[in-house]
Amino acid sequence: MSETKVFNRYLVMFGAIVAQLCLGSIYAWTIFQTALLENEPYQWHKLLTQLPFSVGLASFALFMIFAGRWQDRIGPTKVATVGGILLGSGYILAGLVDIIATGNEILGFLWLALTYGVIGGAGIGFAYVCPIAALVKWFPDLKGLITGIAVAGFGAGALIFTQVETALIPEDGTIGLAFFLLGILYLVAVVGSAQLLRNPPIGWTPENYTKPERQVTPTGKQDTEPFEMIKTPEFWLLWGMFVLAASAGLMTIGNVKSFAISQNTTIANDAVLAASIAGILSIFNAAGRIVWGAISDRIGRTITMILMFGTLGVSMIFFSLQTEVITLTIGAALIGFGILQWLSYREKKWENVKNLVIIMIVWHLLGAIVTLTGQFLFNLPLGNLLHIIVFIVFLIAYIYAFYLNR
Repeated sequence: MSETKVFNRYLVMFGAIVAQLCLGSIYAWTIFQTALLENEPYQWHKLLTQLPFSVGLASFALFMIFAGRWQDRIGPTKVATVGGILLGSGYILAGLVDIIATGNEILGFLWLALTYGVIGGAGIGFAYVCPIAALVKWFPDLKGLITGIAVAGFGAGALIFTQVETALIPEDGTIGLAFFLLGILYLVAVVGSAQLLRNPPIGWTPENYTKPERQVTPTGKQDTEPFEMIKTPEFWLLWGMFVLAASAGLMTIGNVKSFAISQNTTIANDAVLAASIAGILSIFNAAGRIVWGAISDRIGRTITMILMFGTLGVSMIFFSLQTEVITLTIGAALIGFGILQWLSYREKKWENVKNLVIIMIVWHLLGAIVTLTGQFLFNLPLGNLLHIIVFIVFLIAYIYAFYLNR
């Protein structure tokens, strides 16, 4: 079928990237977390400043279950539209935190957990599945590259919105107005971009593209079903690496600004510099998703994962020991570069959308729990990052490599 007779697939890509940029703002929480921790109107307990982010991750994961099934039935446009409405509404309602919870950190936490966390997280869960699911159907000839670009957009969203959030917080240190304005932006941008997300006609393929033969499983099926997938040792080894590395990254993403401030007085006195360190982590996170994917095409997934997790582990140790602006910045960049979320998806026999959603759901749920432990890790002698995770990541990586090559 000719590509010119159907909807322009590059418009679908544009809509997907715009949506992903907005959805990725969840990883810019470190700006609000620092404001709640340090600014005069709040000065909440550290654990309470992190809980809305953890609730948001959990909600994100849980609502992906419904979004994945619903998207299969009615397509990406309506599901992403619902996601945009929920995300925008959650942020707009979160903007009332300064009115509803003045001087009461418990009430403030509960309000942000409900609005930003549950409602906003649900919006991300509904919308996140749609861009990637649509893109892999429109670009079967560039599946790896297009998936890398899409998830890089999600990572780049954190970079953009750390700066936007910093600019929107007024001199009095309150965050309500910033939430309200961001809510309007997300409502318009995500709902608008959702109108560009759609599936290609049944049977459509790009010009000059030959569809490869699909792999047949031992049961005679062309795709591995979710329940078959989770019964394999390979899945649990892969998933274990995925969860540990991603959770380590989420702990850092949620706390990188406040940790940098605690380590260096220059950063503590310069809000733009503090936000820039969080932004640099996001830049390298977005770049790493594409670079590691390209490396894996050349040297294979197993060796790439060992190198990637090794980079992450060493970077976490390095970052936790730094006190200078330049070395803290380098450490944040290296951690961002080592965090990868899409390479693991490229296990070809697990490539269908249902399996990808299951992997994402499980690691986000555990990631929500592990981000909370980051608050307790700040009190350990070597800083904010748990060295035991480095050991476990290496252990699981080598077990996985041994299993694949035995």
